[in-house]
Amino acid sequence: MGMMKEFKDFAMRGNLIDMAVGVVMAGAFGKVVNAFTEGMVMPLVSMLTGGVNFDSWKLTLKDEVKDAAGAVTSPEVAIKFGTFVTFTIDFIIVAFAVFMVIKAINASKKKEEAAPAPPPGPTNEEKLLMEIRDALRK
Repeated sequence: MGMMKEFKDFAMRGNLIDMAVGVVMAGAFGKVVNAFTEGMVMPLVSMLTGGVNFDSWKLTLKDEVKDAAGAVTSPEVAIKFGTFVTFTIDFIIVAFAVFMVIKAINASKKKEEAAPAPPPGPTNEEKLLMEIRDALRK
């Protein structure tokens, strides 16, 4: 029973829950970025490059071989670097978004740090000396 309590304490720890929320958010954000890249960025890039589809870019190392009936006997071997270009663009978008979020967080932290701390009150010794001074004045 002790192990279950330890596991519950571990699972309910704030950092672990924050991390789980972050992973779920990252997955959803990745899908949004992927849809943005494939649905909006890549068509614009394709239009600017004369209709080139990046996903079709590949370096064929060995052509596929078909028999007389048209069935593939040996599949094509190719390096599909167009897909790599698309995923690289996805990564750059995600990295930039994360950079902007971290920059905003750091800016808000600097504003908190820049707020002047209230001046420290007099120490006990200073209070005692003020009391002595006031008593001598009377």
